[in-house]
Amino acid sequence: MNNKLWITLGALGALGLGGLALDIESASGQEIPTIGLEEAIDRSLLRSPIMAQADQAVGNAAQGYRGAWGQYLPSANASSTFGKRSTERFDANNGNIVSGSANSYSYALNGNLELFDGGERRKEMNRTRANMNAAEARRSDQRWSVIVQTKNFFYTALRQAELLEVARSRIAQAEESLGITRTRALVGAATRSDTLRTKLELVNSRKAVLDAEVALRAAQFSLGRQVGLGRPVAPGSPGDLSPRGLGATDEELLLEAEGLSPAVMSAVAATSAASAAVGSAKTQWLPRVGLSGGYNWSNTVASFQDLTRSWNLNFSLTYPLFNRFTRESGVANASYAQRVARMTEDDARLAARQETDAALRNLGSAEESIAIAEEAQAVADEDLRVVRERYQVGVAIILDVITSQVALDQARVDLVEARYDYVLARAALEAILGREL
Repeated sequence: MNNKLWITLGALGALGLGGLALDIESASGQEIPTIGLEEAIDRSLLRSPIMAQADQAVGNAAQGYRGAWGQYLPSANASSTFGKRSTERFDANNGNIVSGSANSYSYALNGNLELFDGGERRKEMNRTRANMNAAEARRSDQRWSVIVQTKNFFYTALRQAELLEVARSRIAQAEESLGITRTRALVGAATRSDTLRTKLELVNSRKAVLDAEVALRAAQFSLGRQVGLGRPVAPGSPGDLSPRGLGATDEELLLEAEGLSPAVMSAVAATSAASAAVGSAKTQWLPRVGLSGGYNWSNTVASFQDLTRSWNLNFSLTYPLFNRFTRESGVANASYAQRVARMTEDDARLAARQETDAALRNLGSAEESIAIAEEAQAVADEDLRVVRERYQVGVAIILDVITSQVALDQARVDLVEARYDYVLARAALEAILGREL
């Protein structure tokens, strides 16, 4: 008695669930814009805060390189002074009170050029160039991170759309089974329990549609946010997503990732920068040779007439004998940083190889899963057809039909999941390698 009551309540609740699904669909019935994969990637790259930071890092590194190059150029300064004093003043040279002009004007141009700096400028050029290369490599790595993230949102929305279609096909199957049980019930070949069980399956299928609609809405909203829109966005058809060859063997891809992936290239550039920093720190042990000069004008009135002129030219040689261990500390710190950078580079190569191998395994597994899921769907479809025929002639029971329906639904879900698992695994491999496959 209790079981029949719960089945009846569940059947009545199905009407409410179906109405809620329609409400959600009508509430979100406004036209949803569609976006293609390439456009989604372009928009994501333009609005990504991560890419903006990467671009800023490249710009800062380029400014550092320009500053290092500018150290080869001379510096120039222009100056002007104006002074005013009392007409009578004390002359310290003779101890008398003297009178004269109270005003003084002077102008000067001065320049300075470092002739030899122990190679520091050249080392700084190498270091800043390596920093710029490292920033560009990190930007490339970040770019592929944004691309694979966008593809995840894009394909997730496509996956949820297909899963919604699977859920809707489940309703059609449940309604077909309900029609069969009602027909058999009219001729007395089916029990009331058969009808109630098929109604319960219809209730569950409607709930599955509701869940799929909510999941699709969330996935489309996530895609909209990724491309810079505060509303759901539907992914356009990406074309054929069937498995295809990679154009290289697994070992070739492993070697490529180990030597040319964006993460490895970034680590290589960082090591180069650290090595250049060591060389720059060591130049502090060498002397400096400089050249400076200037030209000066002075007058007692604000006029360029009758100016007093003078010039100077100076050569300088400096060598720090002892600077309280600053040089030693600089070289030691730069050497430690170089050692860490080399270890990071080695680990980046190993990580790239490991991640590539994992992506290849995931790709192969997903490809095999697609074949298995296709076979399972074909078997489940035939099984449901046979079980329904057996039920119509009274050989099978309704529970067999419902079990076969659920098996077919799961097989369809598994096929959708396997297809998109393959696509996402391929996208992850492309992000590791830094190129399209």
